[in-house]
Amino acid sequence: MARELHETAAIEEKVILVAVEPDERNSRSAMETEACLDELEELVRTAGAVAVARSVQKRERIHPGHYLGKGKIEELKMMVEAYGASGVVCDDELSPAQLKNLEKMLETKVMDRTIVILDIFAGRAISGEGKIQVELAQLKYRLSRLTGMGASMSRLGGGIGTRGPGEKKLETDRRYIKDRIAELNSAAKEIQTHRELLRNQRGRMGSPVVSLVGYTNAGKSTLINKLTDAGVLAEDKLFATLDTTTRKVQLPNGSEILLTDTVGFIQKLPHHLVQAFRATLEELKYADILLHVVDASNPNRQEQMQVVYKTLEDLGCGDTPVITIFNKMDKEVELPLPIDTRAREIVQVSAFKGHGLEEMLGTVENLLKSFRKSLVALVPYTEGGLLGWVHGRCEIIREEHTAEGVLLEVYVDEESANRLEKYKQ
Repeated sequence: MARELHETAAIEEKVILVAVEPDERNSRSAMETEACLDELEELVRTAGAVAVARSVQKRERIHPGHYLGKGKIEELKMMVEAYGASGVVCDDELSPAQLKNLEKMLETKVMDRTIVILDIFAGRAISGEGKIQVELAQLKYRLSRLTGMGASMSRLGGGIGTRGPGEKKLETDRRYIKDRIAELNSAAKEIQTHRELLRNQRGRMGSPVVSLVGYTNAGKSTLINKLTDAGVLAEDKLFATLDTTTRKVQLPNGSEILLTDTVGFIQKLPHHLVQAFRATLEELKYADILLHVVDASNPNRQEQMQVVYKTLEDLGCGDTPVITIFNKMDKEVELPLPIDTRAREIVQVSAFKGHGLEEMLGTVENLLKSFRKSLVALVPYTEGGLLGWVHGRCEIIREEHTAEGVLLEVYVDEESANRLEKYKQ
């Protein structure tokens, strides 16, 4: 089947989207295929091209040699000529053989979902850390496909798939790539060490860490901007921001949390990218609470939530407490909202309009409070460092200055309780 899409003028690169839809004995339905292609179209748009048509083949399984059947490839070749397309984009990650054979048979540039995502990341990486991580992912991907990318690498002159290390040296050989990967791995280890130092420093400061997670374009950047004036780029595009942002946020009771935002998730997030960004994504493992931001207006919100939870499991964050934030409630939202048994609490907000944010912060405050216990301690005035720790880390219920010292009733975590144990009343 083929479906024509609207054409957009003045766009440099036109591509045709291609997918294989397994037969009815498999779990992936026609609706799921269309949803994946809708997302792929958005990825292509974010990468700076336009999808002019779609082609879907129903097969029992993907062809191991050239992805599609030969008859479908002939049909696709005619579509490329008819639409004046400069390439095709497949919804699945292609093997080196599939990539090489498809390009030879279609006589045009062939890309897969992974290439498009890596290209977007290359264009969005701003910090030195982000650039290192993206280049590392790109080179690992290219290394595994050198035998199948000869024609593609020699012919690319622009468009999707040419950003990052590819345009520096397309003819680069295996040895160069391996040497460069070793250099980047060394730099990535330094990043990881630096992050550990920052984590330890934050631990000494004592503020709880709350991390924003969610599907890309769910509104995380808008949310952190509304709460902190962080100035994070917030666009209606996939992967608008890559770099981790951490800001202080004051809760209703006056205590502070550190709110962090990182890269959004997506279906079929390339494993090379997950590996390269592991140092960044591992920040989630050290969060006290995860705020799972969901685009409530998206018709595929249930599937997107499942992708997020699967990714969190893969990162070792499956046991971290979650508050689900159904965002964009100011838009047209289908009710009832999905049931989320994984979440401790559920809050509805509009980050764009600022609705529901106070309730959200109150929910965070209450959940943090449930992790703690109440304790009364009499701290001598000579223990100035400990008093500073209590004021920076604990929620003070009552404070009274006496002749012997400061009488405190506080909510404490385990570490604070241990420090105050000898002064407990």
